Amino acid sequence: MRSLGRVAAALIFCVWFGGAAAAQEKFNTPLIPREVLFGNPERADPQISPDGRQLGYLAPVDGVLNVWIRTLGKNDDRAVTADKQRGIRNFLWQYDNQHILYTQDVGGDENWRLYQTDIASKQTKDLTPFEKVRVDIVAYGWKSPDTILVQMNQRDAKVFDVHRVDLKTGKVELDTQNPGDVQGWQADNALRIRAAQVQTDDGGTVIRVRDDVKAPWRDLIKWGPDETFGGVNGFSPDDKSLWITTSLEVNAARLIEIDVATGKRKVVTEDPQFDVRSTINNPKTNALEAVSYARQKTEYVFIDPKVKADFETLEKVRNGEVDSISQSLDDNKWIVGFVSDDAPEYWYLYDRPSRQATLLFSNRPQLEKYKLSSMKPIEFTARDGMKLYGYLTTPAGMMANGLPMVEFVHGGPWSRDEWGYNRYAQWLANRGYAVLQINFRGSTGYGKQYVNAGDRQWAGTMHTDLLDAKDWTVKQGIVDPTKVCIMGGSYGGYATLAGVTFSPDAFTCGVDIVGPSNLNTLLKTIPPYWATFLATMHKRMGDTEAVLKEQSPLFKADQIKAPLLIGQGANDPRVNKAESDQIVAAMRKNQKPVEYYVFPDEGHGFARPTNNMAFNAASEEFLAKYLGGRVEPPTSDETKLLKSIKQ
Repeated sequence: MRSLGRVAAALIFCVWFGGAAAAQEKFNTPLIPREVLFGNPERADPQISPDGRQLGYLAPVDGVLNVWIRTLGKNDDRAVTADKQRGIRNFLWQYDNQHILYTQDVGGDENWRLYQTDIASKQTKDLTPFEKVRVDIVAYGWKSPDTILVQMNQRDAKVFDVHRVDLKTGKVELDTQNPGDVQGWQADNALRIRAAQVQTDDGGTVIRVRDDVKAPWRDLIKWGPDETFGGVNGFSPDDKSLWITTSLEVNAARLIEIDVATGKRKVVTEDPQFDVRSTINNPKTNALEAVSYARQKTEYVFIDPKVKADFETLEKVRNGEVDSISQSLDDNKWIVGFVSDDAPEYWYLYDRPSRQATLLFSNRPQLEKYKLSSMKPIEFTARDGMKLYGYLTTPAGMMANGLPMVEFVHGGPWSRDEWGYNRYAQWLANRGYAVLQINFRGSTGYGKQYVNAGDRQWAGTMHTDLLDAKDWTVKQGIVDPTKVCIMGGSYGGYATLAGVTFSPDAFTCGVDIVGPSNLNTLLKTIPPYWATFLATMHKRMGDTEAVLKEQSPLFKADQIKAPLLIGQGANDPRVNKAESDQIVAAMRKNQKPVEYYVFPDEGHGFARPTNNMAFNAASEEFLAKYLGGRVEPPTSDETKLLKSIKQ
């Protein structure tokens, strides 16, 4: 990366407090084009074939992401799918090494279908051609290469039954019918459904098991609604034990192993504060190899000493964290992804026997031309004494003093921000803003005390945590308190609306992306298959109309002082378009400034790069108007699109 020098203090003052035009002139770090940050990656998500001879990855064809195949050791890269609409965002190899499988929806409606593509002929089949039905992959194993298990809500829109799909003939057969309360299913290593996760009426969890597909179901373990969002991780190699993540009897979710026959439990790994994040398993035996925790950065606990030795070798390959691993069936070849906060993601082919790593590619090589910003883990104490965690990104080449800031709030809310490359943080920092990402109470990953502290606090302490975080940056001298915008998607969109209504003087402006404005109407219009999760939502959000109304920004719209920019997908199945319509109508009735864009071909968030870049072009101009950062002018196509969807 090129060293771009430092900005003189006098010039920084002009950038902080001058208008957008002044900011545009005074920066001496290059402007990173939106296309580089938010356009299609050049290549991404590589997956090695089961036999270790081929590589599949995502790359654009005429501007739309498709699956490409390469023979390892050759340069015979070719696209094998031909999607022309939303692009393919995930895929997996079929165990015959001759097909790939992927799921895709239409226009963001989240009614996923399962597709199969023949690599040689490039012919694609829709294996689940059912209207208004959601399909999710449940299990697929090398011992049954011609069969995949999927769940579908075809029989009853509220629940998912498991179906067995013949990958040779396309035949679909019912495998296991949902009794009405199962949230998720788990197959053993012989592709038999033998475990089910159930939510109780109070929001608790029961894990049911059966000894074989003809045996009756019985309860193996249960926990109440105050535990973290645990669940089943899989069966042990001999199918006699079940791995489960749960915070039962402790604060943070740990990984335990339970003997299915006797119910005897043993702890595999635990941490007093941080929840287990994920596991790495042997692709053939399913033996547990490593477990990860998302502390301030990702850390691993190794079960297999050979894998520990591999990671010690990989640590010397590149700075950053090992973020993803794709394994050949014999586990001798890995595709390893490395992430860091100030670089694109890089993938290497790692040969385990020789311990040799060979660079394949990065997802956005054009980023290598620019100086990116560092993301620093932070912690501070909220007004009630609770310790909170998050990340702060400040513009590269500028002193972190008196900056305008965007507080960027994660969705969920039962999720969390993590350290690493974040395109929104890099984009906003490059435009001249400090970027604050806080894992407010209610966020996951920090144990049940942390997540439970957010119960029924959407407009309470979850909201004041964001205010306290802002105040912390001000006290550190990092941020100008008069130039702070709040921004986010989904729950982050809600937090934006809550920020400008419940604390109307706290923020200079707000950017809301698919955020709910009325929690009562939100819960009345959620997808029908969220029914098995509804008890948890009531427990975490509120179980009466009065409580939900009290936390709904819509009813305090008359308090809004800050200008708003709102983006919405017309087909959003989670946060209905009406959620944005009603807050916009209320603001306009009260003659409050609001810009509103509705994308007709999007759902919960913007999947198509053209839409994402257009909305971000509008966001840049909006933020610059109120905070004074710099702007890349919208292209003619972006201007035309925004004009056509502005409401």
